[in-house]
Amino acid sequence: MRYLLLDEHRYAEAELAGQRNLAAALFRLENSRQPEDIERVLASLIDWLTAAEQDELRRAFVVWLKRVLLPARVPGADLPHVNDLQEMHAMLAERVKTWTEEWKQQGLDQGRLEGRLEGRLEGRLEGEAKVVRRQLMRRFGPLPAWVDQRLEQATEAELDAWAERLLDGQTLEAVFNDLN
Repeated sequence: MRYLLLDEHRYAEAELAGQRNLAAALFRLENSRQPEDIERVLASLIDWLTAAEQDELRRAFVVWLKRVLLPARVPGADLPHVNDLQEMHAMLAERVKTWTEEWKQQGLDQGRLEGRLEGRLEGRLEGEAKVVRRQLMRRFGPLPAWVDQRLEQATEAELDAWAERLLDGQTLEAVFNDLN
């Protein structure tokens, strides 16, 4: 079975912001961490989706924002009934200050959010290391301690490189060869 993986979290905001397409806008919304980030993307969508034939698309974005994105970003927040992107943008501009204060009151300050993001990254790296370890064991059999140590301390880039070298490397040493 073949598939194409689109990892929206691998794209940087700066890389996506310059693109005028709906997939980039969707990725930017998914990656947004602050209400201000969402506001910026909505302003772009309002500008892009002005034609009458894009009515359904504008409405789909509003429904997705109300039912998926905003409840995940602002749990428990009262979301008023809005019907279009301009109303959503105006509502966000009005509510950003209130929500920010609520987050601070609930202890969700920036440091805590960054800690949660860091924890997610560590968990993802552990998962990738686990997959590479299983593939190495299947290809080369029991692994020496130095391999486990390298996997535990690996960066995302190292894990990616090792996973690719695993396909062609004839020995463990060849897979972990750090020469560029």
